[in-house]
Formats: sequence, structure tokens, C-alpha cells
Amino acid sequence: MSRRTFSAENSLGYVMKQAQHALRKRMDESLRDLGLTVPKYAVLNALEREPGASNAELARQAFITPQSMQGIISNLEKSGLIVRESDPKHGRIQKAELTDSGQNIVSKAHSVAAKVEADLRDAILPLEYEEVLAMLQRCRDKFEES
Repeated sequence: MSRRTFSAENSLGYVMKQAQHALRKRMDESLRDLGLTVPKYAVLNALEREPGASNAELARQAFITPQSMQGIISNLEKSGLIVRESDPKHGRIQKAELTDSGQNIVSKAHSVAAKVEADLRDAILPLEYEEVLAMLQRCRDKFEES
């Protein structure tokens, strides 16, 4: 039985990372006309679901560091897409919420993301979407166990 030598370029992890990178690039390009990046969209999306989320929670949902999140929050506030105010219970904590402009932009961004998602679904054909999604979730769960 011949044994294949490991090749990082043909490994599942490497190809998954390439696919993730290509998806991120496509999303950034698609969101650019709205003045958004993927992390900015992630923040607006999270605030739509959970107004007042902490910076730490927003950073986790956007897959960035809390330090990077501070800059994104500041930029979104300067753009008028979110407002922040001090938490009455913890004066140092800033609660962020979408403005009307922020809600409008995130709604448009959802449409952009849906188009990218449709292309992603087309790319996995003839595989079943639910099976691919379940496989990727199992991969995620396997590595989050440790």
C-alpha cells in the first residue's frame, strides 16, 4: 500500500482556509458600496439581534480582538450608524444601538450577504446544503471541544 506524503496545499484545513479567505474577500467587495466591511457588518448584524451588546461580545461575533472592536465601534458611531451611551449600572460600560441609518444599512447589507450566500450554495452543488453545513459544524465542534 503506497502512502501519500502530507501536503499542506492539498490538506482539508488549508483548502478550508482558502475558501474562507475567498469568501471574506468577496463579502468585503460586495459590502464596499455600502461603506461596510465584514467586521462592521457583523457588528451591525449583532446589534440588530442584541441591542446593547458589550464590546467583548461584539468582538467574539465578528471574530476580531476587543482592541480592534473599539476602532470599529468608533467608526460606526462617527458614521451615524450606531449611538452609544453609558450603562446606568456600570458607568464605564458603553451600550451601543443601531440608529435609523444603521438599521437601513444593515437591511441593505443583509441583501448583499444573501446574494453571496446564494453563490456559496451554488458552489457546493451537487452536494446537499444541509449535509455540507452539518459537516462544517461537526468540524467546528471537534476543535472547540479541546
